[in-house]
Amino acid sequence: MNVSKEELLHIADLSDLIIEENEVNEYLKNLQEILEFANAINSVQTDDLDITIGANEAKNVFRKDEVKEFDNTQGLLQNAPSLELNMFKIPKVVQ
Repeated sequence: MNVSKEELLHIADLSDLIIEENEVNEYLKNLQEILEFANAINSVQTDDLDITIGANEAKNVFRKDEVKEFDNTQGLLQNAPSLELNMFKIPKVVQ
């Protein structure tokens, strides 16, 4: 499938892209390579392949949601530039 200059400019217009006249040939070449690659992928025989979701069989591993006491609050806050009520104090970001 060959893409014409008019088709390229129409696609660019639909995509709200501005393509300069001196860039048209390069865009045509790149688009043609993309379409050839897509065509090659579409022609691959996949009838005898098993359905797969990913490259490996890893599944989500969840841990039990448990509350744990943290006893080093002072160590955590020692590098804070500013503290208030034993918490990090940050500049107001919402007006």
